Amino acid sequence: MKIARVRTNNAQEPDTMVKFEDRPIEQVREEVIDQLIYNYSHAVISVEAFERRLDEAMDATDNTSLGDLVSDLRLNTDTQYQSEKRAQFSPNYRRDSSVEELRLRSILGSNERSGQWDVPRDIYLTNFLGSIALDFTNAKFNHQNVTVHVQCVLGNDEIYVPEHVNVVSKMFSVLGSVENKSASLNNLQGPTITIEGTVFVGSVEIKVKRTMKERFIGFANRLRENWNELNSGV
Repeated sequence: MKIARVRTNNAQEPDTMVKFEDRPIEQVREEVIDQLIYNYSHAVISVEAFERRLDEAMDATDNTSLGDLVSDLRLNTDTQYQSEKRAQFSPNYRRDSSVEELRLRSILGSNERSGQWDVPRDIYLTNFLGSIALDFTNAKFNHQNVTVHVQCVLGNDEIYVPEHVNVVSKMFSVLGSVENKSASLNNLQGPTITIEGTVFVGSVEIKVKRTMKERFIGFANRLRENWNELNSGV
């Protein structure tokens, strides 16, 4: 059986002498997902076929299965696609060292930091009988390494992180709970967030607000809308 080889116009095209089945599977997976998104955005495959193949690509355990998912697709990504992908999925860095720390306090109340905000090197969460929500989803990182210092007493802290961010938990719990549901792919050398401190008769939950599959679908739908507008003369 002939194995399909994923082709891109990326300058980092892998050595053609390497057998397809011997290439790193995560590299092949990324290229297959790119080709699925690109063909869906150009109305080559339906939304149902795209989402089904995307699920299979994310779960595949060998290169042959991945290659089969795009063996009937002829469109390959171009430099514009790669540029838009980097803008969408690369960590959002902002070179501004003027903000060095952030302090969020909650006593018998609630506090939240979300949306687009500048992430300093150190963040301090102090919570007593309240709740704090810290959302890094659309934040702009100033540093490669960020530390969140937590003091939670009889309260609840929720920390939302993107999937490209590494999370290291060093929490100490006394009659409380610390749950880390984050899942880092780290394919784009994302920043590292270290969470340390103490939770006493409370809870700290670290989780992803938007999964990587949801981000892929959102990116693909935006590209398809742009392509439809371009071809409708809008």
